[in-house]
Amino acid sequence: MRGAHPLILLAAAITAYCASATMPPPGRAAALVGQSRSVEVMPPPVPSLAQMKDEYRRPPSIPFPAANPYTVAKAALGKKLYFDTRLSAANLLSCASCHSAAFGWGDGQPKGVGHGMRQLGRRSPTIINAAFGLMFMWDGRAASLEEQALGPIKADVEMNLPLDQMVERLKAISEYGPLFQSAFPSEGITAITVAKAIATYERTVVSGRAPFDRWIEGDEAAISEGAKRGFVLFNTKARCSSCHVGWNFTDDSFHDIGLADADIGRGKLMPGVIRMQHAFKTPGLREITRRGPYMHDGSMTTLAAVLDHYDHGGINRPSRSELVSPLTLSAQDKADLLAFLHTLASEIDPTTVPVLPR
Repeated sequence: MRGAHPLILLAAAITAYCASATMPPPGRAAALVGQSRSVEVMPPPVPSLAQMKDEYRRPPSIPFPAANPYTVAKAALGKKLYFDTRLSAANLLSCASCHSAAFGWGDGQPKGVGHGMRQLGRRSPTIINAAFGLMFMWDGRAASLEEQALGPIKADVEMNLPLDQMVERLKAISEYGPLFQSAFPSEGITAITVAKAIATYERTVVSGRAPFDRWIEGDEAAISEGAKRGFVLFNTKARCSSCHVGWNFTDDSFHDIGLADADIGRGKLMPGVIRMQHAFKTPGLREITRRGPYMHDGSMTTLAAVLDHYDHGGINRPSRSELVSPLTLSAQDKADLLAFLHTLASEIDPTTVPVLPR
């Protein structure tokens, strides 16, 4: 059906699914032989194209936690802290060093670089749409964005600055005092207020309206016919939506997708759970074309390589997710999926670097 309209592809996918769903497995079929009455097997409902599209509509607002509500002063302070290299032991690294707007809020490197130019074990994840996240870092060891914000600062392999020293440094910078007073009138400069300020700023980093969003909202000319076919494939044959769900295209869960890497990911935190060995957080897909290289280890330089990996199914081992298996995608399928992924990039306004306090 090369070149077929997405609705035709969807109808074919539904027909094939229903046909297979109504056939009992071999063992069950044998058990039914000789029974005097037939058994009707009802397939699960298959969503329509409109229902699929409804799953990806943008939320009306950014969620901020009750314990750390948004204020202009807090976000402005957080932005300065985010770009301030004095939050690292050598005065060389800032949050923005590894999570830069120029690289889709990552760093464009296969793996991050920390204190003393030491290469880290994993790629720097994007902070785009972190406001909507449930757990943070590739292995989910940070339960909140506030906790995540302090993690790299105090980690000896990253920014290598103990939090008590960080607080003393900030107190010695006279212009920071009034900014903290404005953002946190009764708290002042503490590790907690630093975390709250940075997390508040990071929550404002949200992907803009993309061509995909305009299509979801009814503009049929916003994306190509190939991209529309790719969306249908994304939600059916390619099974991408098994993990990449919702407007931010992530289930915020952890899966082993069969990568050849000794890093066991979340398995280090959950050693007794087989499915968590080699499992890493599902990244969102907004702005994905700007965020290479890909995977937690940066092992794939292109999205085409990522699709090939999922098509082949990766390494089959006890921990590999049941959602990952060979797909038998055609060259046209992959081209359509790539066309769809390109529709998730928005027109991003340039991010200005703030003037830092002295």
